[in-house]
Amino acid sequence: MIDKIWPTLSRAARALVVCFALAGSQLGAQSPAFAGPRFDGQWNLVFVTQRGDCDPSYNFTVDVVNGNISHPNILTFRGHVASSGAVHASVRVGQKYASGSGTIAGGIGRGIWSGRSGKSRCAGTWAAQRS
Repeated sequence: MIDKIWPTLSRAARALVVCFALAGSQLGAQSPAFAGPRFDGQWNLVFVTQRGDCDPSYNFTVDVVNGNISHPNILTFRGHVASSGAVHASVRVGQKYASGSGTIAGGIGRGIWSGRSGKSRCAGTWAAQRS
């Protein structure tokens, strides 16, 4: 299924998804703190590319359940929100990888992301709002 969905995502979105997935798995190993339902729900994300040859922006929605961030169609997406609101996530599909970090508080969040697709590297910012 990921082979069908991944090509439809922009490079920036793919990079961000990778970002959130990998960084999230690392945060979970470093800190037992868990956000619980405080940040649970759907979050709308906007990714903006500031450097590199990626699409200028991309929007999509993720789910947060007990501090774990997931995307319903991307199984390699990993992310975590700590009880402090610190966010880390990443994703890897084939030769495409991205990771990102930032913070959320209340119903909004902001952060940075970076990634690569083959030899191309991109980076930028992300913003989130609870749905």
